[in-house]
Amino acid sequence: MSREATKVTVQVDDRTLTLSNLDKVLYPDTGFTKGEVIEYYTRITPVLLPHVRERPLTFKRYPDGVEGKFFFEKNAPSHTPEWIRRVRLPSPGSTKNRDTINYAILCELAAIVWAANLATLELHVPMWTVTDKGKPRHPDLMVFDLDPGPPATIVQCCEVAKLVRDVLAEDGLEAVPKTSGSKGLQLYVPLDGSNPWEDVHSYARTLAQRLEKERADLVVWNMKKDLRTGKVLVDWSQNNAAKTTIAVYSLRARPAPTVSTPITWDEVEGCRKAEDLRFTSADVLKRVDEYGDLFARTLDGDQKLPGVQSKQKG
Repeated sequence: MSREATKVTVQVDDRTLTLSNLDKVLYPDTGFTKGEVIEYYTRITPVLLPHVRERPLTFKRYPDGVEGKFFFEKNAPSHTPEWIRRVRLPSPGSTKNRDTINYAILCELAAIVWAANLATLELHVPMWTVTDKGKPRHPDLMVFDLDPGPPATIVQCCEVAKLVRDVLAEDGLEAVPKTSGSKGLQLYVPLDGSNPWEDVHSYARTLAQRLEKERADLVVWNMKKDLRTGKVLVDWSQNNAAKTTIAVYSLRARPAPTVSTPITWDEVEGCRKAEDLRFTSADVLKRVDEYGDLFARTLDGDQKLPGVQSKQKG
């Protein structure tokens, strides 16, 4: 079969796209193909788009599937269509010695399909958005990434999630849980955007330190991996302007096409085994049909962070 024969031209709204290698298997254990990746992202776009369309995107691409080499791509590729929105932002501390990065922002269905066609299995986004003029805003989300150290699993993450929820409640804050799509659990706190990231960073670290002090048998706040055995790291460090986390509804590069999935607090309370909170692309599409967007609460931006000191560094 010729190279040209592996391509197909499609119309997505008012955009014309050329898709390639749709039969290529990207998840060998399940036979999940590139065409199925594109189909999933096409179908999930109505609930995915509100959560990414103002956030500079980092692609995690797997051109040879989940068992092959991958790479992170922050700069929009040179072949990016003109109609894809881009924002050029400073890149302090870049590992590639760049002063700026020209990020892509996915604002419409065709842009999501275009990204999926690049074998972008994972979408990673920051805790902040940009203005219409491409200027970064203060964070509108605070995240706690709960990472289990074996033999701990997501079951222990759920126990810690309830502890985090209770401490947040003392400050009048509400969190929304989602799976990482891999091993852990993440809690997102919608914010009103009035605090710089240093304040959010400081608050999150203080909370994690408090929880370790109160539950040293279960919680660790220090990043050192040798401290995590059988415990759950409450990773506060993602609350940094330079950091990203996996986007809600993003696929993950695991043996099966699992998804970072929003869940309810009832599901957190009821988790008894890791499989209880493991959702594939097919599961998530069914959940959206049944429940709608369980992550919609994070779009409200109506919670104010209590007074914190932003002088702390870390």
